[in-house]
Amino acid sequence: MGANSETVPAAPVIPYDVRRIARAYYWRGWGVTEIAAELTLSANTVQAWKARDKWDDDPVIRRIEDSLEMRLNQLIFKEKKSGTDMKEIDLLGRQIEKMARVRRYGEAGGHEGDLNPKVARRNKGEKKKKEPNNLITPEDYEKLKAAFLDCHFGYQEVWWANVSRRTRMLLKSRQIGATFYFAREAFIRALETGNNQVFISASRAQANIFRQYIIEFVFSVLEKHLTGDPMVVHRLDEDGEALEPVTFYFLGTNYRTAQGYHGDVYIDECFWIHGFEQINKVASAISTQKRYHKTYFSTPSTIAHEAYPMWNGERFNRRRQKADRVKIATGHGLLKDGQLGADGIWRHVVTIEDAIALGFDLVDIEELRLEYALDEFENLFLCQFVDDSQSSFPLSMLRPCMVDSWDVWKDFHPYGLRPFGDGEVWIGYDPAESEDGDQASCVVVAPPKGAKDSFRVLEKHQWRGKDFEAQAAEIRKLTRKYRVTEIAIDGTGMGAAVWQLVRKFFPQARRLDYSPLVKTQMVLKAKNVFSRRRIQFDAGWSDMAGALMSIHPQLTKGQKQLTYVARRSTETGHGDLAWALLHALYCEPMDATDGSGIRTSSVEINR
Repeated sequence: MGANSETVPAAPVIPYDVRRIARAYYWRGWGVTEIAAELTLSANTVQAWKARDKWDDDPVIRRIEDSLEMRLNQLIFKEKKSGTDMKEIDLLGRQIEKMARVRRYGEAGGHEGDLNPKVARRNKGEKKKKEPNNLITPEDYEKLKAAFLDCHFGYQEVWWANVSRRTRMLLKSRQIGATFYFAREAFIRALETGNNQVFISASRAQANIFRQYIIEFVFSVLEKHLTGDPMVVHRLDEDGEALEPVTFYFLGTNYRTAQGYHGDVYIDECFWIHGFEQINKVASAISTQKRYHKTYFSTPSTIAHEAYPMWNGERFNRRRQKADRVKIATGHGLLKDGQLGADGIWRHVVTIEDAIALGFDLVDIEELRLEYALDEFENLFLCQFVDDSQSSFPLSMLRPCMVDSWDVWKDFHPYGLRPFGDGEVWIGYDPAESEDGDQASCVVVAPPKGAKDSFRVLEKHQWRGKDFEAQAAEIRKLTRKYRVTEIAIDGTGMGAAVWQLVRKFFPQARRLDYSPLVKTQMVLKAKNVFSRRRIQFDAGWSDMAGALMSIHPQLTKGQKQLTYVARRSTETGHGDLAWALLHALYCEPMDATDGSGIRTSSVEINR
């Protein structure tokens, strides 16, 4: 070309799919001229594309599909995608799927099922398989077992190490978490072995503590809420196949209905249960098969209890020749680490001192020693049995009066706003001697309505560290909860101040001025009520039974009068629940025979 030749401008670079882009702009509402200007095209060219490809005749679904595809491709090829981009990609993908169903519906032979897959599954009879209640998967089991093993104190590790024993019998201190532990142990064992688990307690209310602990354990780990009573738990194997479900039974006095049950057995507070021999026969029948195990655990009661011969081996030796009899170790020193006896029973003793030495840090032992008299401390916390032969209320007298309140008292609803409705109740109160002294104790008693009725101890409370105003306030709460017609308060020491405050909202409150005569009358009245079986309290209240057993006769300091004490010293208190109960019973006259509740005019009781 010559130097003077004119330079011909290069043709504009046209995008490969500019025709499609122009169509997309047109479907978005742009005019032909605007599209041409935006894409540097001739308006005639854009108009020709529009006419030739019939842009105006394309269905709506095609226009939407084209826009979705373009936007999706744009996001896919974006090298650095934000979280918003990823969400939009997911959304656009779902929209394309919907468009495909709409297109299928518009074709020949399309039907409603093309738009909604659920309709098609419903028409085919396909239903989602319902997951069974209380389902525990293998993954759930691993989480539960890890949580179970992670919260043991040293003595509980000993119990777990001996879980395979055929029979275990444990004597333990009060409040060291035995029921809490065995509820969890039983659940883990059920999942591992497939064995049913049977819990037997002195009352149904006490047995339900096991159930509540299991429910709380599973919910805390898995956020699954177990239901049912009996509670049936479903399991899966590693391949997701269903295994035989396991059942948890929670029995009180209805243990007699358990003849057809089978599984591992846990007997709570076995040294306090009435009719232990009968219960033990049922438990042995339930666990007859060698794969099942029995566990007995309890705080000690009295050497006269039916379970004591099983503890010391006398029951085993009873029907054997002298040459075949065995000697069973029951001393704390021999059993603090656990020992298998010649009768096949593995025994273990855990005192509060043992528990603390093995990591139990939830109590202050010195504070407990201040709160309880020496013999009470030894019984409750050092696993010493009581000889109740000198007691005014031996266990043999109390046991017939211990009932399963959940089954027997149909008109009492402990979790209701008005648990006893408009029924009449009496309150017995034994105040604390000081704010830092023993506990204030209170009982709510329903008096008998007729000659054939009994007193019923509906509630018991113990409060510590409250001054006289706070103690009076606790009584006032009960007067709003029940229809109270009698309140009897020990007027000794701080009790005088409590009584004065209670009189302001309950003018007829009785003040009991203790003397040897008054205490003797209270004990004689209560002994008459118990010996005639005119009173009932829940069989799970071993603390109430223990408090009553502690009361015994004693001469006064001058050795001239007989009085009654509850093994209490000047420094410590004991038997407070028992005295509170005796206060309430004393509201009935000594000569009452028809349960009419005639008020006594005894001069020792001040209004």
